[in-house]
Amino acid sequence: MFYQEALSELNRRRVKYLVVGGVAVNLWGAQRLTHDLDLLVDLTPTNLRRLVAALGGLGYIPRVPVNPKQLAERRVRLQWIREKNMKVFSFCHPSNPLQVVDILIADGRYGRFAKRQGSAQVGSLRVPLVSIEDLITMKSDAGRKQDRADAALLRKVRRILREREKED
Repeated sequence: MFYQEALSELNRRRVKYLVVGGVAVNLWGAQRLTHDLDLLVDLTPTNLRRLVAALGGLGYIPRVPVNPKQLAERRVRLQWIREKNMKVFSFCHPSNPLQVVDILIADGRYGRFAKRQGSAQVGSLRVPLVSIEDLITMKSDAGRKQDRADAALLRKVRRILREREKED
Protein backbone atom coordinates (compact mmCIF):
# COMPACT_ATOMS: atom_id res chain seq x y z
CA MET A 1 0.00 0.00 0.00
CA PHE A 2 1.55 3.28 -1.10
CA TYR A 3 -0.01 5.14 1.81
CA GLN A 4 2.38 3.58 4.29
CA GLU A 5 5.46 4.72 2.35
CA ALA A 6 4.12 8.27 1.98
CA LEU A 7 3.03 8.52 5.63
CA SER A 8 6.33 7.12 6.83
CA GLU A 9 8.22 9.78 4.89
CA LEU A 10 5.93 12.53 6.20
CA ASN A 11 6.59 11.35 9.75
CA ARG A 12 10.34 11.12 9.13
CA ARG A 13 10.38 14.72 7.93
CA ARG A 14 8.18 15.86 10.85
CA VAL A 15 5.36 17.13 8.64
CA LYS A 16 2.31 18.20 10.65
CA TYR A 17 -0.66 16.46 9.04
CA LEU A 18 -3.84 14.55 9.72
CA VAL A 19 -5.18 11.75 7.56
CA VAL A 20 -8.73 12.56 6.44
CA GLY A 21 -11.00 11.19 3.71
CA GLY A 22 -11.43 7.56 2.77
CA VAL A 23 -8.19 6.34 4.33
CA ALA A 24 -9.25 7.89 7.66
CA VAL A 25 -12.63 6.16 7.31
CA ASN A 26 -10.76 2.87 6.89
CA LEU A 27 -8.40 3.56 9.79
CA TRP A 28 -11.38 4.21 12.06
CA GLY A 29 -12.68 0.76 11.11
CA ALA A 30 -15.36 1.41 8.48
CA GLN A 31 -14.08 -0.34 5.38
CA ARG A 32 -14.56 1.24 2.00
CA LEU A 33 -12.63 1.41 -1.23
CA THR A 34 -10.46 4.46 -1.80
CA HIS A 35 -7.55 5.18 -4.13
CA ASP A 36 -6.17 8.45 -2.86
CA LEU A 37 -4.67 9.70 0.37
CA ASP A 38 -6.33 12.89 1.65
CA LEU A 39 -4.38 15.04 4.09
CA LEU A 40 -5.21 18.09 6.15
CA VAL A 41 -1.93 19.83 6.91
CA ASP A 42 -0.58 22.75 8.87
CA LEU A 43 -0.42 25.41 6.15
CA THR A 44 2.65 27.19 7.52
CA PRO A 45 5.43 27.72 4.96
CA THR A 46 7.93 25.57 6.89
CA ASN A 47 5.51 22.66 7.13
CA LEU A 48 4.51 22.91 3.47
CA ARG A 49 8.17 22.93 2.40
CA ARG A 50 8.69 19.74 4.43
CA LEU A 51 5.63 18.21 2.79
CA VAL A 52 6.80 19.08 -0.72
CA ALA A 53 10.28 17.70 0.05
CA ALA A 54 8.84 14.48 1.47
CA LEU A 55 6.53 13.79 -1.48
CA GLY A 56 9.09 14.98 -4.03
CA GLY A 57 11.67 12.66 -2.49
CA LEU A 58 9.30 9.77 -3.17
CA GLY A 59 8.87 10.85 -6.79
CA TYR A 60 5.48 12.57 -6.51
CA ILE A 61 4.78 15.52 -8.78
CA PRO A 62 1.91 18.03 -8.87
CA ARG A 63 -1.03 16.99 -11.01
CA VAL A 64 -1.23 20.58 -12.32
CA PRO A 65 1.77 22.08 -14.14
CA VAL A 66 3.10 24.32 -11.37
CA ASN A 67 6.21 24.42 -9.23
CA PRO A 68 5.26 22.47 -6.07
CA LYS A 69 7.29 24.90 -3.95
CA GLN A 70 4.59 27.51 -4.69
CA LEU A 71 2.32 25.55 -2.35
CA ALA A 72 4.22 27.15 0.56
CA GLU A 73 3.34 30.64 -0.65
CA ARG A 74 0.11 31.76 1.01
CA ARG A 75 -0.56 34.45 -1.62
CA VAL A 76 -0.30 31.89 -4.43
CA ARG A 77 -2.53 29.37 -2.62
CA LEU A 78 -5.19 32.03 -2.07
CA GLN A 79 -5.00 32.95 -5.75
CA TRP A 80 -5.49 29.29 -6.74
CA ILE A 81 -8.48 29.04 -4.40
CA ARG A 82 -10.02 32.29 -5.63
CA GLU A 83 -9.32 32.04 -9.37
CA LYS A 84 -9.29 28.28 -9.96
CA ASN A 85 -11.67 27.22 -7.18
CA MET A 86 -8.92 24.86 -6.06
CA LYS A 87 -9.78 23.05 -2.85
CA VAL A 88 -7.08 20.40 -3.00
CA PHE A 89 -3.57 20.33 -4.37
CA SER A 90 -2.91 16.89 -5.81
CA PHE A 91 0.39 15.08 -6.06
CA CYS A 92 0.58 11.96 -8.20
CA HIS A 93 3.24 9.41 -8.87
CA PRO A 94 4.22 9.28 -12.56
CA SER A 95 4.77 5.51 -12.47
CA ASN A 96 1.29 4.81 -11.08
CA PRO A 97 -1.56 7.28 -11.67
CA LEU A 98 -3.58 5.69 -8.84
CA GLN A 99 -1.02 6.86 -6.29
CA VAL A 100 -2.50 10.27 -5.47
CA VAL A 101 -1.98 12.40 -2.40
CA ASP A 102 -4.50 15.23 -2.05
CA ILE A 103 -3.66 18.16 0.21
CA LEU A 104 -6.68 20.15 1.42
CA ILE A 105 -5.56 23.73 0.86
CA ALA A 106 -8.93 25.46 1.31
CA ASP A 107 -9.55 23.98 4.75
CA GLY A 108 -8.02 26.01 7.56
CA ARG A 109 -9.14 23.70 10.37
CA TYR A 110 -5.85 21.85 10.94
CA GLY A 111 -5.05 23.59 14.25
CA ARG A 112 -8.50 22.97 15.70
CA PHE A 113 -8.66 19.38 14.48
CA ALA A 114 -5.08 18.62 15.59
CA LYS A 115 -6.09 19.33 19.20
CA ARG A 116 -8.64 16.49 19.03
CA GLN A 117 -6.76 14.16 16.72
CA GLY A 118 -6.78 10.42 16.94
CA SER A 119 -4.14 8.02 15.75
CA ALA A 120 -3.86 4.60 14.22
CA GLN A 121 -1.17 1.99 13.99
CA VAL A 122 -0.29 1.03 10.41
CA GLY A 123 2.32 -1.68 10.68
CA SER A 124 5.08 -0.16 12.79
CA LEU A 125 3.95 3.35 11.88
CA ARG A 126 1.88 5.63 14.12
CA VAL A 127 -0.41 7.76 11.92
CA PRO A 128 -2.19 10.94 13.08
CA LEU A 129 -5.76 11.11 11.89
CA VAL A 130 -8.69 13.40 12.31
CA SER A 131 -10.93 12.44 15.23
CA ILE A 132 -13.96 10.35 14.41
CA GLU A 133 -16.19 13.26 15.48
CA ASP A 134 -14.44 15.70 13.15
CA LEU A 135 -14.43 13.17 10.32
CA ILE A 136 -18.18 12.69 10.69
CA THR A 137 -18.56 16.48 10.53
CA MET A 138 -16.33 16.75 7.45
CA LYS A 139 -18.22 13.96 5.69
CA SER A 140 -21.63 15.39 6.62
CA ASP A 141 -20.62 18.86 5.45
CA ALA A 142 -19.35 17.55 2.09
CA GLY A 143 -22.82 16.24 1.31
CA ARG A 144 -21.93 13.90 -1.56
CA LYS A 145 -23.58 10.48 -1.65
CA GLN A 146 -20.35 8.64 -0.74
CA ASP A 147 -19.67 11.11 2.08
CA ARG A 148 -23.16 10.63 3.53
CA ALA A 149 -22.62 6.86 3.42
CA ASP A 150 -19.22 7.28 5.10
CA ALA A 151 -20.76 9.45 7.85
CA ALA A 152 -23.42 6.80 8.50
CA LEU A 153 -20.77 4.07 8.75
CA LEU A 154 -18.65 6.21 11.05
CA ARG A 155 -21.61 6.81 13.37
CA LYS A 156 -21.96 3.03 13.71
CA VAL A 157 -18.24 2.68 14.43
CA ARG A 158 -18.46 5.48 17.01
CA ARG A 159 -21.35 3.67 18.73
CA ILE A 160 -19.33 0.44 18.86
CA LEU A 161 -16.26 2.25 20.20
CA ARG A 162 -18.34 3.88 22.93
CA GLU A 163 -19.84 0.53 23.91
CA ARG A 164 -16.35 -0.98 24.17
CA GLU A 165 -15.21 1.92 26.36
CA LYS A 166 -18.12 1.26 28.74
CA GLU A 167 -17.14 -2.41 28.97
CA ASP A 168 -13.55 -1.56 29.89
